[in-house]
Amino acid sequence: MIKCRAGQQVPLISMAPQTLEKLFDKLGHFGRFQASVYFLVNFQTISCGIHYLASVFLAATPEFMCKLPGNMTTILVSNTTADSGSLWNLWIPGSRNFIAQMENGEIWEVEQCNRFKRIESFELVNYFKGNRSRYSCSDGFIYDQSQIENSIVTEWNLVCDRAWLAKLTQPIFMVGVLLGAVVFGDIADRLGRRSILWFTSVAQFVFGVAVAFTNDYYSFIIVRFLLALVASGYLVVVFVYVTEYTGLKARSWASMHVHAYFAVGIMVVALVGFLVRTWRLYQLILSLVTIPFIFFCWLLPETPWWLLAKGQIEEVQKLITRIAKWNKVKIPCQLSVMQMNSPEDSTDKEVTNNEHIIKAKKMSILDLFRNCELVKRTITIWLVWFTGSLGYYVSSLGSVNLGGNEYLNLFLAGAVEIPSYIVACFVMDRLGRRNTLAPSLFLTGITCTLSMVIPQDIEALSITVSMIGKFAIAVAFGLIYLYTAELYPTIIRSLAVGSGSMMARVGSTVAPFCVLLSSVWIFLPQLIVGIMSFLTGVLTLFLPETLGRPLTQTFEEAAELQRRLKQEKQASKDGGSSAAMCFIGHKVPLKCVVSRMD
Repeated sequence: MIKCRAGQQVPLISMAPQTLEKLFDKLGHFGRFQASVYFLVNFQTISCGIHYLASVFLAATPEFMCKLPGNMTTILVSNTTADSGSLWNLWIPGSRNFIAQMENGEIWEVEQCNRFKRIESFELVNYFKGNRSRYSCSDGFIYDQSQIENSIVTEWNLVCDRAWLAKLTQPIFMVGVLLGAVVFGDIADRLGRRSILWFTSVAQFVFGVAVAFTNDYYSFIIVRFLLALVASGYLVVVFVYVTEYTGLKARSWASMHVHAYFAVGIMVVALVGFLVRTWRLYQLILSLVTIPFIFFCWLLPETPWWLLAKGQIEEVQKLITRIAKWNKVKIPCQLSVMQMNSPEDSTDKEVTNNEHIIKAKKMSILDLFRNCELVKRTITIWLVWFTGSLGYYVSSLGSVNLGGNEYLNLFLAGAVEIPSYIVACFVMDRLGRRNTLAPSLFLTGITCTLSMVIPQDIEALSITVSMIGKFAIAVAFGLIYLYTAELYPTIIRSLAVGSGSMMARVGSTVAPFCVLLSSVWIFLPQLIVGIMSFLTGVLTLFLPETLGRPLTQTFEEAAELQRRLKQEKQASKDGGSSAAMCFIGHKVPLKCVVSRMD
C-alpha cells in the first residue's frame, strides 16, 4: 500500500500502459528530468559516432614506395634530379616509380610493390634498354609523412599483397555492429536498459583505449570488433531508452535528434584527425572524449516502461515521484498508481493484456508477410532501411576521397546532418512522412547522378553536391525509424522496427565494400547508391501516409490503411463542403458523424 496525502491509501495493482502514457500529460512530455537524462545519455552517443568513423584515419594509406637496400644519394623523379630527402616534395600524384642511385653507384628503379636493379648500369637516366633484376620489397617501404605521420598501414606495412587487410578493417567493425545490435537489444529487454547502458559505456572506454595499445594487426582487429559490439549495443539501447522517457508529443523529435549526437562524433573524428597525425595518440584521445559520462552514467534510472513490464510497481511509483519533483509538478497520488478503474475493469484489462502478450510471443518475422499489402510494405521498408544505411555510410566514409582537404570534408559530412534532422522534424509533421521520405531519396539519387557528371577538377562544386546528398540521405535515414513504427500494428511493431534495423546493419556492413569499388571505377559507389535511392523512392510513393492517423492495432487495420486513405481522399473530393460542416457550429449533421466513424 502507498500512503497518499490526507492519509488516503491506494492499492498497488498493475498499471495499464495507457495510464502510464497519460501520466506524461501531467509530468511533462520533455520536462527538466527528461531533458537531463536525454542529454546525459546522448553525450555517450557521440562516442558511437567517433568509433564508427575512426577508421578513416586509423587505416589511412599515404603514398608509399618500396624501400631500397642501403642509402640513396640521388633520385630522379619525372625528369627532375634531387637528393633523396626531396622525394615526396617532387612526387606527383599518379606517378608510378622513381629512379635512385645508391652510395655504391648501383642504379635502381623503384615502384610501389617492386624494385628493379639495373645490370651493369651506373648512369641515372629515365630510359634503360639493358637487363634488370626484380626483387621483392623485403626491406619494407618508405611512406609520405607530410599528411599522416603514421597509421596502422604504415606501422604494419598493410600495402601491396597485404593491402586487403587494411581494407577489411571497417567491414569487420561493421559485422561487429550487426551482431551487437542483435545481442544487446535482446539482453536489454531481459536485464534492463540501464544495465546495458552502464556496461556498454564502460566497455567502449576500455576497448577504445585498448585499441591504442595493440601490438599487431590481428589483436587490433579483435579489440576493434569487441568495440563495435558494445558501441552498437549502446546505440540500439539508447534509442529505446530515450523513447521510453519522453512523452508522445516530444517522442519523434527526441528520437530523431539522437542521430545529431552521432553526427557530432563524426565532427570530432575530423577535428582530432586534423590535430593528431599519429594513430595511437589519435585513438587514445578519441576514446577519452566521453570519459565524463563514465562517472555519471551510474546515476541513470531505469525506464518506467521496463519496470512496469517487469511488475516492479513500487519502483515505478518512486520514479514517477522523482520525475514530478524534478519537473516541479504536483501529481495526485491516484494518478501515479496503476489502478484507474474498478477492480472488475482491471481484471478484464489484465486478462486482455495477457492475451495480447501471448499473441505477441507467437509473432514471427513471417507475420510481416501475412498478406499481399504487408508483403509490398515490408519489402519497401526493408529496402529503405538498407538504402538509407548504405547511402549514409558510403557518403561518410567516401567524404575523405572527394578532393580538397579530407579533414574539412569529413567535418562537413557530420555538420550537414544536424540541420537535416531539424528540417526533417519540421517537414514531416506538415507534409507527411511519405511526402518527406520519397523526395529525400530522390534528391539523394539526383546528387549521386550529378557527382558523376561534374568535372573532378571543380572540387568545390563536387563537395557541395556530395554534402547535399548527405543531407538528403540523413533525412531519410532519420525518418524511417518513426515511419516504420507507424506503418505496422501494435502486436508486431517492435519486430518490424527490429527487422528494419537489421537491414540497416546489413547496409552498413556492405557500405565499406561499396566504397572500395571506387578502385574499379571511381563513380561506381555513387552509381549503386543512386540506383538504390531512385528505386526505393519510387516504391515509397506506394506506401500509405501515416500523418495524423492513429496507430493500427491489428493486421486487418494495417492492411486496410492504404485503401481507407484512398477512400477518404476520394470522399473529400466528392463531399468537401459537407465534410466542412463537421467543424462548423455546434450541430453536426448525421452524415458527418457516420463518415467520421467510418
